Formats: sequence, structure tokens, C-alpha cells
Amino acid sequence: MSGRMKISELMETCGVKFGTSGARGLVVDMTDVVCYSYTLGFIQYLEQIGALTSSGERVVIAGDLRSSTDRIMAAAAKACDDKGYIPVDCGKIPSPAIALYGIMQKCPAIMVTGSHIPDDRNGLKYNKPEGEVLKDDEAGMMSQEIETPDIFDDGGMLTIPYTITEKDNGAKEAYLKRWSAFFPADYLQGKKIGFYQHSAVGRDILCDIYSSLGAEVVKLGHSDKFISVDTEAIRPEDVELAREWASDGSFDTIVSTDGDSDRPLVSDENGKWLRGDVAGILCAEHFGADAVVTPVSCNTAVEKCGAFKDVRRTRIGSPYVVAEMAAAVDAGSKCVVGYEANGGFLTASDIEIEGKILAALPTRDAAIIHLGIIGLSIKKGVPISELLAALPQRVTASDRLQEFPTEISNAKIVELSEGGSAAIEAVLGVFGTFKDVNNIDGLRITFDNDEVVHLRPSGNAPELRCYTEADSEERAVEMNETVMMILAGWR
Repeated sequence: MSGRMKISELMETCGVKFGTSGARGLVVDMTDVVCYSYTLGFIQYLEQIGALTSSGERVVIAGDLRSSTDRIMAAAAKACDDKGYIPVDCGKIPSPAIALYGIMQKCPAIMVTGSHIPDDRNGLKYNKPEGEVLKDDEAGMMSQEIETPDIFDDGGMLTIPYTITEKDNGAKEAYLKRWSAFFPADYLQGKKIGFYQHSAVGRDILCDIYSSLGAEVVKLGHSDKFISVDTEAIRPEDVELAREWASDGSFDTIVSTDGDSDRPLVSDENGKWLRGDVAGILCAEHFGADAVVTPVSCNTAVEKCGAFKDVRRTRIGSPYVVAEMAAAVDAGSKCVVGYEANGGFLTASDIEIEGKILAALPTRDAAIIHLGIIGLSIKKGVPISELLAALPQRVTASDRLQEFPTEISNAKIVELSEGGSAAIEAVLGVFGTFKDVNNIDGLRITFDNDEVVHLRPSGNAPELRCYTEADSEERAVEMNETVMMILAGWR
């Protein structure tokens, strides 16, 4: 694949798509030359916008615990080196940790991760010196014309293996200090936390953080094999594990993350996992947000609870949330936060509590959700289950049709949308008549009884996602199961 081409042309031919969370694809498609080329496009774009101005500047790189991560880190680093920059291996740390370090060091940051998707897939997440790549940046990267040198074999692999020589533990240390410097040392005193470790890259560093803040942390479910934990579509076995671990009543909460530890799982004292969009409401309340930005798919309890002056809805994907958070800051809001249905929590404003400052981090983070919800429970003197009970009872459920081509998902949704009421009622008439259709991202249908069905192709995997919302968990789950049976007929 040596020669000149635009990144947009590469994307059409290599099978590795660039979406709202970066480049992702099957490991067999993410050859060294593909990862090298995408990174060349990223570096050239940064040069074009003045974010990289002289040779010898650093690019910090980290990765998750997938079997393919080391190879992809090396390919990306080789591209940085060949462009005259210094690639720095910051180790296997959470995505928010490497993003934070890039911001602190005023340099680009690259995270090699596939997040929640299976081990046969991986990805590259790019961050500018000020934070993650946004949609406008994506267009700029796609327009880059690159020249790939003749250093790859016929299978797209480097003919001479590349090793990142410069190492830096500073990103890990900065992430640890972020929390220990903000919260008092006894913040979690008296709390017993179960940490479901599985194969999450942050499984040790987060345990260290919570222990340093006074909690008794019990490590659970460590795995040497990569496990695909999706915080939006929690596996039945993970639901059962949490209930079993909590059955003796000794834990205040059980927490976990996805593979790159930017999306959280947090349970109540009974081992019941909270939905990410409900967890976001509680975390925003704890930190005193006056403006909350969240995608259109998230639970409407955020509006109904009346806790926030300004609630803004966006398309799904952290770049849209980040952009709208910036708009809220510009509009004068003092404490601007955002969250997604997967639980990832972002801050666009510095948070001040008792004279201490938690610097803004406008990228997904899992730790802040864990710490915020436990903190709210302590502040109010009630268990997490009672925090949930105090919210307006709007419950969401979600699932996804896996290995379903995005082009088919899009075609089906367009067919429903353009077909009007007759088409929608023919497919979803079992839920009654509807009063509103929202096309901001996929197709979100609100029925006359305020129940919601939202269909949307995933932005970074061949999946068709379904979100449902109702007044009870039983009904939301029942609706979701019904829709999934309908969608199964679309294969």
C-alpha cells in the first residue's frame, strides 16, 4: 500500500472506518500500514492547523490490554518518528489518563483501544493538544494526502519491527494525582467497594485511587483474557456476577469500566448496575452542574428532575457532546458537564469544591462517575438505591443487533423515516400511536403514552442499537425485547 493517497480513499479500501471515537476495525484489517497511514494523516492535519510546529515535539501514546495493542502502538509511533516527532510510550493506562497528559504537556496523544468491542477488533483514538478530535477535525484528517514509504511487506506489516524507545510514567502519575489532590484522603473512608477488574486497562490504577481515598477495595473477576464489556449493553453474565458478589450485603457498591476505562459501570448496594445515563444525572448533581449536555438517546429524567438550569441534547458521540459543552461555556454557564448513555462523563469547566480545583477534562472518564455517585451517597447519607429512587422514574433499556452492516441499518431507518406514519406503525404499531419523531441521530419515536423507541446504527461497529424508555424497568426491557425480535427479522 505504498504510494500517495488521501486518507478518505484509504478508508474506503482498507475496511477500517473513522468515526466518532477514532479509527476502528478488525485486527486483520488494522495492518501496520493502515495504522501508520491513519497516524500520518493525523500528524499532517496537526501540522496544517498549527498544533505541531517543529520537529522534535513529543507525541504521547498509550494502549489497552488487547493482544494486538502493542503492534498497533508501534505502527503509530513509527509514523510519528518518520515525520520528525518523538513518540513516547506511556504504557497501558486509561484513555482519560493519556488524554489528560496530552493536555498537560500540550502535545498530541494517541490511545490504541477498541473500547468495548471484542478482542478481534481494535482502534486508534486521536487527541489534539487541547483534547479529543472533533467532527470538524475528522473532515480535515480525511482530506490529508499522504505518502506511505516502501517499508511494509505484502501483508501490510513492517519489514523491520519498530520499538518505541522513550518511556514515560508521567501520565499514570498525573492521573493518580488528579484525584488525590482534589479529594480529601478520607473521602471514601468507611466504604467497601468491589472492583470488577476483568481485562479493563484501569483495573489496578483505579483500585489504587479508591484505596488512597480511604475505601476498602476488593478486587473481583480478574481476567488474563480480554473480555468485551459494553456498559450500554451489559452482558447477562455480568448482571449475575454483580448480584452474586453483592448477595452477602457487604459492599456499598460494585464498580467497573469498559476495556479502556473511560466508560463506567457502578452498582447499588444490591449489585444492580445503574444505567449510564442515570449515573450521569447523579454525578452531575454531586458536582453542582448548572449546564448538562447529553445525547438524544439518554434518559429524559435529566429534564424531569429539575436539578439543572440548562439541559442540551446532541447527536450520539463524544465529539458532539464536547462541541455543545463548549457552546454552553460560551453562553455563560459556570459548571458545564456532559455524559453519554454508556456512562462516560466529561467536564468542560473546572470544578471547585472547598478551594480545590478539578481541572476540566473534556473527554470520557469512568473514575469521576464512581467518585461522584459514591460522594453523593455519602453527602445525602443514603445508599445508592435511594438516590435512584429519588429520581423521576424514567427507565431506559438498550441492546444491539451485532454483525449487522451499517449500510443496511441506515437504509432500514431511512425507509421507516421517509415512509411516514404508515411505515412506522407497520413496524412498531404494537406500541400504539406516536406523537413525535426525532431524526437528530437515527430515528427516535415518542409514543402518545411517552414511551420511546430509538433506533440507531453504531458509529464505530457493525451494530444496530435499540434504546427504549418507559416508566418502569419491566416495561422498558419488555419493549426492548420486542423491538429486538422485530429487528432480527431485518437480517
